[in-house]
Amino acid sequence: MKWYGCAALCAPRRSIAPTETPMPERFSDRIQQNLSDRLRFYEDIGISTFYRDRAGVRPTEEPPTCPRVQEVAQRVDESDSLRREPKPAGTAPTIPARKFELRQADSGPSLFESSTKPENDTLLNIREDLGDCKRCRLHKTRHSIVFGDGNPKAQLVFVGEGPGADEDAQGLPFVGRAGKLLTQMIEAMGLQRKDVYICNVVKCRPPENRQPEKDEVAECSPFLFRQIDTIAPKVIVCLGSTAAQTILQTNRGISHFRGEWIEFRGRKLMATYHPAYLLRNPAAKAEVWKDLQKVMAELGLVLKRGKSS
Repeated sequence: MKWYGCAALCAPRRSIAPTETPMPERFSDRIQQNLSDRLRFYEDIGISTFYRDRAGVRPTEEPPTCPRVQEVAQRVDESDSLRREPKPAGTAPTIPARKFELRQADSGPSLFESSTKPENDTLLNIREDLGDCKRCRLHKTRHSIVFGDGNPKAQLVFVGEGPGADEDAQGLPFVGRAGKLLTQMIEAMGLQRKDVYICNVVKCRPPENRQPEKDEVAECSPFLFRQIDTIAPKVIVCLGSTAAQTILQTNRGISHFRGEWIEFRGRKLMATYHPAYLLRNPAAKAEVWKDLQKVMAELGLVLKRGKSS
């Protein structure tokens, strides 16, 4: 949209050269609607006074207001008043995006509520229920089902996106280049891989390591939730957006909540960057190390001397 200053809108008419385009008497309805929609968008994201006096103090003598600006401002005020009218009874209130809270308890029933999960569930039972899974298209190109690996009673669980080529070949999670980096991260925390549990959102490798599709995640995620509930860790670390979005049931990018504690079914959850991302962006390792230090503090782990980012 092309913006014009008030002075330009209200300037006295002058003779127009044949090559110039005359200024319209008023903006078209489409342009005025676009302007109104844009102002409404800015207000929804928290910028609600940029078209008013920002200092909140009006000068003693106000300059004359452009008629066209008055017309547009009146349209915006009318749309604001309509939007702020009381909602009819029984209508759910609209929550601005900036007030969105990533809490599983606030988003309704999860994909696998405790009322439907088997009693006395175990990782062995979950693996048997998964079986030779053919619930989605990923089974057509996989070599191995990568269920998970580690301590079945771990206090710390790492959740990734899905197996890669090395994981698909060996049947174990995080054993390739990204897996080696994750092992170094775990050891820097003063732990060993055998002390934690590592798994993925999907248990079969997506072709060419692409991001899992929504229907593939929908088929596999109930087994992930059963794994988490059975292990009952104190802390869950989501590695990358796919893991965080699946568990939190949100479509927000990881940058919106990385490094922050989020409550998930009475447990602490921390989202951070995937090791594969760190291989491409080594500068982000310092941010991930800060996240892991928060996890260490929550678990009561002491940083040994000589360990740094």
